[in-house]
Amino acid sequence: MALIGTLRNKMGTLLVVFVFAAIAAFTLNDLLGNNSVLLGGGNHVGEIGSHTISLEEYQNAVRQQEMNYQLYFNRNPSERDQPLIQNQAWELLVAKHAIEPQYEKLGIKVTTEELEDMLYGKHVNESIKSTPIFLTEAGQFDPNKVVSYLQELSKRPETSEDRFRWEQFQQNLRPGRIRIKYENLMIKTGYITSAEAEREYHVQNDVAEIKYLYVPYYSISDSAAKIADADLKDYYNRNKEKFKTELTADVSFVSFPVEASHDDSVAIRQELQQLAEEFRTATNDSLFAIINSEASNPFERYTPNNLPPYVSADSLVEGKVFGPFLDGNTYKVVKVSSLGSDTVYSARARHILVKWTDDSNKPEAKAKAEGILKELKAGADFATKAREVSEDPGSGQNGGDLGWFSSGQMVKPFESAVFNANKTGLVNTVVESEFGYHIIDVTNTKDNTAYWIGTLETEITAGDASINTAARKAESFQSSVSSISEFENKAKEENLQILYGKDIKTADRRVGILSDARRVVQWMFRDASVGKVSEVFDLQDEYVVAVMTEKIEKGYKPLDKVKEEMTPAVRDEVKSKLITEKLSKLTGTLEEIAQAYGPDAAVRNLNDLHMTSSSLPSVGVDPEVIGLIFSLEGGKRTAPYGGESGVVIIEMQNKTVAPAVADYGQYKNQLEQSLSSQTSFNITEAIKENSGIEDDRYKFY
Repeated sequence: MALIGTLRNKMGTLLVVFVFAAIAAFTLNDLLGNNSVLLGGGNHVGEIGSHTISLEEYQNAVRQQEMNYQLYFNRNPSERDQPLIQNQAWELLVAKHAIEPQYEKLGIKVTTEELEDMLYGKHVNESIKSTPIFLTEAGQFDPNKVVSYLQELSKRPETSEDRFRWEQFQQNLRPGRIRIKYENLMIKTGYITSAEAEREYHVQNDVAEIKYLYVPYYSISDSAAKIADADLKDYYNRNKEKFKTELTADVSFVSFPVEASHDDSVAIRQELQQLAEEFRTATNDSLFAIINSEASNPFERYTPNNLPPYVSADSLVEGKVFGPFLDGNTYKVVKVSSLGSDTVYSARARHILVKWTDDSNKPEAKAKAEGILKELKAGADFATKAREVSEDPGSGQNGGDLGWFSSGQMVKPFESAVFNANKTGLVNTVVESEFGYHIIDVTNTKDNTAYWIGTLETEITAGDASINTAARKAESFQSSVSSISEFENKAKEENLQILYGKDIKTADRRVGILSDARRVVQWMFRDASVGKVSEVFDLQDEYVVAVMTEKIEKGYKPLDKVKEEMTPAVRDEVKSKLITEKLSKLTGTLEEIAQAYGPDAAVRNLNDLHMTSSSLPSVGVDPEVIGLIFSLEGGKRTAPYGGESGVVIIEMQNKTVAPAVADYGQYKNQLEQSLSSQTSFNITEAIKENSGIEDDRYKFY
């Protein structure tokens, strides 16, 4: 006993030491890690212009957006809403530190009177207009409700949450109005000259008649178009801006899905069996269903017209409970709580339709329909006959069955015939409607019974044992690999599919097929390096292990990283040179050149080409070729020109230049409207581009 007491005391001391060491390790990691505050890596989330955005400033901006969301939607934002709110907060900071200084330079302000106008005047802010507390019962905005709300709000303590939230919201109104003023001012600086208007007139109205020879690049095999390193380097240098990039990374990953086992299914079924017995004797069916079901509508009123597919009309007896039964991946228990009457009747029928084309052949169609009815009365199978002869393609392939329908859903003559039937079976005569002649079989006479049905529903999900099995597999895999090659070999050994995430950016939430993988993205840019294997990520219904395979810093992608991407375009350039060299040695008409070149060359004519076009038949989309065409004078021919999809030789047959007009105002207005619609976006993007924005939020979010 003394030995046990000594061990207990020593183990207690060791446990305290262990806990202290663990806490110290977490603390030191926060202080001295990659995002350490002490080392300057963890106290800011980015830079906008010369201003450093602290974590605190950003978090305050996020909270402000959350308050605005609460005010606007009258509920707290969900986890799914958070990414949008976080981006809105960042954009507000960009506006504050990059865009708003431009307003100050121009002296643009919003007065108190303008602010009041936005709250309850003639130009009320749209957010206020749609806030529920400011709407009448008819859903109309009432400015008096805003005034009353502000009067009541002023009586509350300055520290009250509602008052704080309103003041935060109100602060956002001024920047919005200032921005509108600024953009309107910029829009007014836009000007279209008469020469530009005249040019637009000709762009829209000049017409070219052309003949052109076209040789597609695909006519030369890839093996015949040899690409040298010099070709790739030359293309890269000429098109370097195409390969400009933000900080990006690539990963490979394997997934260990959490899958429900047979035991999980059995356990859920047994649980529902117990609930079914309790449901049978429950005194409040709706409350019982709401408490014990995962269904979105656990207690609903149904009619024969809209019964769920898993409920048979024959089983609808008051108080009856049936289940558990499997519906897809869900076990269900159903109770018919009560029966009543509905104001709308429903019935079910099937039909065969015989149409006529005009009045002259109506007698022929009627005779045909009556002949079919006679066959059915003699014992022919209705469903087979409907598939053979019905001219209603929707129901015909379904044996003529129209399912349940309510009054008002069918044309009147058809509905009357079905709803007037007092027994099931064939209607004695054919029925004429605007669609044709109907042979009708009533399968269920009209019924206005209403059913209150409770549904207990539980999805088959993995239990703890299944979750632990998937987690152990992932942990075992992760602990056995420490490089890209080991990762790939181990995945192959365990017959695991390697999946990929390419060109992932710091703000992304998706990685390959993983739709909500923000934790993986954070690891990639906070902790990972090329060749490093990740921890095991728990992504709700699967465990994931990743390895970083590539990381490209902000700037330009290196030549060796874009060779594969460039190769098709470079190969087309090589093919262009080969085709051009061959065509340049040929003379004569375009038809003669095409014949001499070979079957891959074709000549086409086009008589009504406008400069607003962006493509040519066979050639496809190629704006540069269109521009080349309209640079030609009548009767002139271009040299072979390499376009997007092949080499062309253009011959201008005739160019009709639209005659001058006295007033180009219409075209000037068109250009001004186009310029005006683009100004706001272009100004914002220009300011952002020149503000040196660095977004490092991935370190925290």
